[in-house]
Amino acid sequence: QVQLVESGGGLVQAGGSLRLSCAASGTIRRIYTMGWYRQAPGKQRELVAVFTSGGSINYANSGKGRFTISRDNAENMVYLQMNSLKPEDTAVYYCTAAVTTTQAVGVMSTYWGQGTQVTVSS
Repeated sequence: QVQLVESGGGLVQAGGSLRLSCAASGTIRRIYTMGWYRQAPGKQRELVAVFTSGGSINYANSGKGRFTISRDNAENMVYLQMNSLKPEDTAVYYCTAAVTTTQAVGVMSTYWGQGTQVTVSS
């Protein structure tokens, strides 16, 4: 099994910063994509930023210039530095990864963390 555990959410005033972390663990053979989505109340889950299988980064327009995704491949971790936060960034932020495992070689599956709440007050 694979587990994704997020941390770093919280309450911050508009204009502030937060850094989210996500640790992947379990029977991981290889991580192909890893990144962040978010879901605000009453809205669909949406992309924030993700490392693609080719190593490039996709950012949602809403976070460009304010959010930076980074990773530590050796530790199977991904981070999201969020600066200049706005009230509209308030959401539950989810870590996601597409991986193959040692238990099912060649089968790629997508996993999600439990989410971490980010609340930005005006």
